[in-house]
Amino acid sequence: MLIRLNTAIAAISLLSGAALAQAAANPTDPQIAHIAYTAGQLDLEAAKQALSKSTNKDVRAFAEGMVSDHATVNDKALGLVKKLKVTPEDNDTSRALTKQAAEKRAALAKLDGAEFDKAYIANEVAYHKTVNGALETTLIPSASNPELQSLLQTGLKIFQGHEQHAEQVAAELK
Repeated sequence: MLIRLNTAIAAISLLSGAALAQAAANPTDPQIAHIAYTAGQLDLEAAKQALSKSTNKDVRAFAEGMVSDHATVNDKALGLVKKLKVTPEDNDTSRALTKQAAEKRAALAKLDGAEFDKAYIANEVAYHKTVNGALETTLIPSASNPELQSLLQTGLKIFQGHEQHAEQVAAELK
């Protein structure tokens, strides 16, 4: 079961990477705003699922941080798009991320206890690696508005911390 689960996690992670790679065709600022907001919202939803399922103190502390940090960054993003009078634009990348996240939440919903905790944290490591890579290589360089670029850079620093934290929790769960 664990081998199949790890294979599924790897497949989801690769799919998420493919979805974010679709953004490589120089997305517009409205598309970037939607991708970034969607990625944060999806991680917030995953964290809420972890809080409803996990009893592990380290996993719960990680998930609580995800809820707090992603809600804060998403609120700032919404404030910025209102200030700039930009309407975030749904796109293939944000739709693919949403679909894949729903599939991942469904797979995680079937797990309990330590099996859930390990799968959730493994997915968080992979997800943050993918999102951080997309921020660095595509989204930040493609953003034309300096305020959007600055918000994305701030988000990247926060999300790099998430990746490191997830890696620490993953190491403790082994």
